[in-house]
Amino acid sequence: MLVRDLLKKKDREVISATADTEVNEAMRLLIDNGISCLPVLDKNGKLEGIVSDKDIFRLIYEHRTDYSQSRVGDVMTRDLLIGLVGDDVNYVAGIMTENRIRHIPIVEGKKLIGLVSQSDIVKTQMKRMAVENRYLKLYFDGDYPS
Repeated sequence: MLVRDLLKKKDREVISATADTEVNEAMRLLIDNGISCLPVLDKNGKLEGIVSDKDIFRLIYEHRTDYSQSRVGDVMTRDLLIGLVGDDVNYVAGIMTENRIRHIPIVEGKKLIGLVSQSDIVKTQMKRMAVENRYLKLYFDGDYPS
């Protein structure tokens, strides 16, 4: 399956932030939407980075007294691994596993098209395995029409 097909099946819009977004606002977006990262976009929709809950936890831990003036741009990851819509989902899963990342932004040119999570990968693989298992069971039971 290609990433483009996976993205078509997702029913959720990508929640994002800007580099100027206050960290407290980023935390609110993460919590209110039940997500663990925010792509960071410029005013033209170009992907600049990504900020995760772990980035924010680290900031709070390191600046326990006052982090309220911090902006997403202060803590976001700028050196990103990205995926393309034409990539195979298994390839993207391999990149995520190899680099120990939970999300990968999908871009077309420099614009963000979507976000693929580990959960998306697992759901896709589970569906594929369920179909394969069904056909294998039919085959072994002698019920496969051939």
